[in-house]
Amino acid sequence: MDAPQHASRSGGVVATLALAGTTAAIMQTLVTPLIAELPRILHTTPSNATWVITTTLLVAAVCVPVVGRLGDLIGKRRMLLACSVPLIAGSVVCALASSVIPMIIGRGLQGMGMGMVPLGIALLRDVVPEQKLSSSIALVSASMGIGGGLGLPIAAAVAQYANWRVLFWGSAVLATVIAVLIWFLIPNVPAAAKGQRFDAPGALGLGTGLVCLLLAISKGADWSWGSGTTLGLFAAAVVLLAAWGAWELRTADPLVDLRTTARPRVLLTNIASVFVGFAMYASMLVMPQLLQFPEATGYGLGQSILASGLWMAPGGVMMMIVSPLGGKLTNASGPKVTLLSGVLVIAAGYGLSLALMGSAWGIMLAIMVINSGVGLAYGSMPALIMSSVPLSETAAANSFNTLMRSLGTSVGAAVIGLVLSQMTTSIGGQSITSESGFRTGLLIGCGIAVVSAAIAAVIPAVRHIAAGPGKTPSAPEPEKSAVQA
Repeated sequence: MDAPQHASRSGGVVATLALAGTTAAIMQTLVTPLIAELPRILHTTPSNATWVITTTLLVAAVCVPVVGRLGDLIGKRRMLLACSVPLIAGSVVCALASSVIPMIIGRGLQGMGMGMVPLGIALLRDVVPEQKLSSSIALVSASMGIGGGLGLPIAAAVAQYANWRVLFWGSAVLATVIAVLIWFLIPNVPAAAKGQRFDAPGALGLGTGLVCLLLAISKGADWSWGSGTTLGLFAAAVVLLAAWGAWELRTADPLVDLRTTARPRVLLTNIASVFVGFAMYASMLVMPQLLQFPEATGYGLGQSILASGLWMAPGGVMMMIVSPLGGKLTNASGPKVTLLSGVLVIAAGYGLSLALMGSAWGIMLAIMVINSGVGLAYGSMPALIMSSVPLSETAAANSFNTLMRSLGTSVGAAVIGLVLSQMTTSIGGQSITSESGFRTGLLIGCGIAVVSAAIAAVIPAVRHIAAGPGKTPSAPEPEKSAVQA
């Protein structure tokens, strides 16, 4: 299929990929309203029940880079369809589960489908007209946040007013719809790296190292940060990832081209992505708890799970509204300006939350500002990456950037969770997070956003123009000014 035909179908492509990203995000937040009920539902301990969430994170971290590289090697449409299969199967397994093991297996299968978003973003470079590329990338990239913001109240409503299995049957139907749309609307673009070898040792090394690292981060609080298990996993992660890096630099067709990743523009964008992921997730941990804590504490707002989800939902709507505007800003001033603007807006939102955390309306306003910044930042990062890597590495590079965001959210969850668990007060003989604990969590989120801004400010100006549909990469362009970059 040639470029004009691609362009004529670009609207359907963008809508399908944005819906796929939203669906993937909903899969991640699906069990959030059920966390307190999972031990009873699955006849297990609270500690075992946490694996229902942790497994999805671990499997996604392992599969996302692999899926991205396979998209470059054998075709992005083929891998998008492949990702839809475990999403459907995992949802069905979870819907039928009556104990913890099948539920963990189903959630692991759902994690395998998380590679849809970076694949979709990379595909946009192949099929969307250049004048629409920035806004399309922004929308699809932000779809993860949109799905998280909108999925939480929907899942809470279903969990409160219907059987919990309806959540998973509904997600199975949604994933099936996505697969059908991909089959009919996504064009079959030739693989950019066809003929290259898949780096199986690299995939194994990165996957094992990431599992050790993320397992230590996500379970360290439960196992004790100073325990032999936690420290052993951190040590294993360092050794494995160092060995993986040495292998990637020696192999002819690496899973992740570390030389490309080490370019200042790509490296700094990926580092900023870690901090943006941290800053985004800090608000998702603090705000719902503030809304749901009892009013008797003096700082809690006494909202139900459903009500707190509804107060948070406008944040997801704001991401949907702001993302296309971020694309226009990228077209006008460059993705660096969009990223810098986004993280400064996030910081401003945290500042607002510290002043307005005493009311549900104030928290809703603050989360709308924070998520507006996240929408700008998330939409700009793939544009920064894709302007700096060859076409044959687009999907792999985007997958690695997605992995960096996920690493940021994992670290954010661990750090903020530790703060909230340590800074407590006693009410009625029960130890709960204190007001100063919540304020500290918000201050940390604000500080991390400011660090992101400092990193974004020193990202070098672009030297190459990204190739549009059907085009080859252009010659280097003159350096832009710092503002345009």
